[in-house]
Amino acid sequence: MVTPVENPSSTTRLDLAFTGIATFLRGPVCADPASLDADFAFIGFPCDEGSGWLPGARLGPRRVRELSLRFRSCNTGGREGFWDINSGERFLEEEMTENRIVDCGDVDVIYTNVDATWQNATDLVSTVLDRGATPIVVGGDHAATYPVLRAYGQDVQFLHFDAHLDYQPFVHGVTQSHGNPVRLAHGLPTVRHIVQVGMRSFRTPEHHYRDTIADGNRVLTTKDYLRDGPERVLAELDPNLPVYISVDLDVLDAAIVPGVATPEPGGLDYEHLRDVLAAVSRNLDVCGLDIVELNPMVDTPNQITSFLCAQLLVETMGCISSRGRKSFAPLNPPNPLKG
Repeated sequence: MVTPVENPSSTTRLDLAFTGIATFLRGPVCADPASLDADFAFIGFPCDEGSGWLPGARLGPRRVRELSLRFRSCNTGGREGFWDINSGERFLEEEMTENRIVDCGDVDVIYTNVDATWQNATDLVSTVLDRGATPIVVGGDHAATYPVLRAYGQDVQFLHFDAHLDYQPFVHGVTQSHGNPVRLAHGLPTVRHIVQVGMRSFRTPEHHYRDTIADGNRVLTTKDYLRDGPERVLAELDPNLPVYISVDLDVLDAAIVPGVATPEPGGLDYEHLRDVLAAVSRNLDVCGLDIVELNPMVDTPNQITSFLCAQLLVETMGCISSRGRKSFAPLNPPNPLKG
């Protein structure tokens, strides 16, 4: 007969990843963002009405919450936070111990009324910024970036990772597409500089490229990045301006992100993207982060793309925290949020 070893923590819940209510990293829920007290605020933006191809990105935030639970159940009986076996560093220990990573729920999506949905997103992010937390947003399609970015009330620079330029002109009055958020962002008075990384799609229209260059934006293709590494990206950024980061998962190679609507061959590996996000987060003040275009409807049965998204969030948040997180101002005093 085997005698079990006494475990002083055995009276606490084990909370395996397939049990319980799915919140991001099993963090507390903030039902009233106006009373938020946190360092990081997870926000779901489950809208894909801007998609010009396959729908399904609206399901991304919920799936990321589910897959993020694997990062809590892996640490049974250990210290809070995450330990990097390669560097020996521990990340997010204080934030996890003190419940400083909070799930603020989802943007209220008013289907068929994109203007109202976007205003809800801007209001929610404004409230989070006003409370001193860093927004961590998961879409949804890439149209989500603009209503989030316009919530900032101070000058920022915009770092955009994508296989595509997302600089589509406003043809036929289409202004809320996942094909033109960067063109919209260029028009914001608070966006002082735009750097675009990872572009490679053979379907890139020449005039989109010429437009973004003419507007003063910097474009680094996948080959540029693979040749010069994170140092090239850092060289393109202003060290005196906070940086807002937007990651379209199709910046990664199609072979490792099957769960996106518009995969492209020849992209970055996970290590490439992780390393540049770490370099930026350790050297500049990151004022916000979004990851978009996760589409669980086309992912593999083991949801590898969703898992990758959750890990990328955790690793990048850890690097932001290790530098020392700062607070940033909203554009205007936030509007009262509806319950």
